[in-house]
Amino acid sequence: IDSADRSPLLRTAGLAAYYGELRAIYDISLTIGQGDVLSIIGANGAGKSTLIKSITGLMNRGRAAHTRGEINYKNQRIETLPAEQIVDIGIAMVPEGRRLFARMSVEDNLLAGAFLPRCRPMAKAKLDEVFELFPRLAERRQQIVSQMSGGEQQMVAIGRALMSSPDLILFDELSLGLAPTVVEDIYHVVQQVYRQGVTCVVIEQDMKRALSVATQVCVML
Repeated sequence: IDSADRSPLLRTAGLAAYYGELRAIYDISLTIGQGDVLSIIGANGAGKSTLIKSITGLMNRGRAAHTRGEINYKNQRIETLPAEQIVDIGIAMVPEGRRLFARMSVEDNLLAGAFLPRCRPMAKAKLDEVFELFPRLAERRQQIVSQMSGGEQQMVAIGRALMSSPDLILFDELSLGLAPTVVEDIYHVVQQVYRQGVTCVVIEQDMKRALSVATQVCVML
């Protein structure tokens, strides 16, 4: 879909990522416009997760995992920034497998998403927004997340990412392991987030689902 009328938010140029000597992605150049939903589709092992790990600074770990090429966000080069600085400038990720603090409550997991100094003053307001988006989490705010269903844990993971007030949020395998009715609810929330002006990148193996929310599509082979 043509998004030439949207202001560029993020660009990559010649981006490659490596695990040691193994190159996982090859010379990727893409542009994500302000307000777009970019769906990234492709088979397992195509490098989809590595791409968003590169954007969020999780591949900046020296020789073991590293990138080459350019990542430009809001006209700022970010490919050498650590992950916490990338969160601080407005990029958040909902990782595959959720990666929650299993022994902590819903509320404490959400507040962990507002740990940076920029985010702390608005933590209470953002918490209220997340609970409005996910009423089920408001009802279970003191519940330990390991005692929750996979769908509820995915809600917590999305809420945690939203706590940092991102302008760009990246979702890695949103529907993995979830029942179809739960996936429907999760994607309804993604659409609400998008309508609030947050640019989204969605990694999804379900092509029909990916196309249903996308303004742009990237196919990785």
